[in-house]
Amino acid sequence: MKEKVYDFLRTIPKGKVVTYGQIAEYLGNKQLARVVGNILHNNPDECKYPCYKVVDSKGYLSKHFAFGGIEKQKEKLEREGIVVKDYKVDLDKYRM
Repeated sequence: MKEKVYDFLRTIPKGKVVTYGQIAEYLGNKQLARVVGNILHNNPDECKYPCYKVVDSKGYLSKHFAFGGIEKQKEKLEREGIVVKDYKVDLDKYRM
């Protein structure tokens, strides 16, 4: 399952985000959103597997982003042109 999650991350285009639930649906079970979060928290390579592009179902960034915290996630998203306001992205605009 981990490999499927990491492979999915590599399909997210620049300037787009996905939710934990979207990845869980890709795996075949929307109830796996928390499992997806745990897998992402143990991401072995943030450059190869861009977990910073994953947000919650309302568009909020992760307070526990594994590679430097919420500020680092915000910075990485903004570098891709994604507007982050109050640690939230507009899913209507940026969701893949």
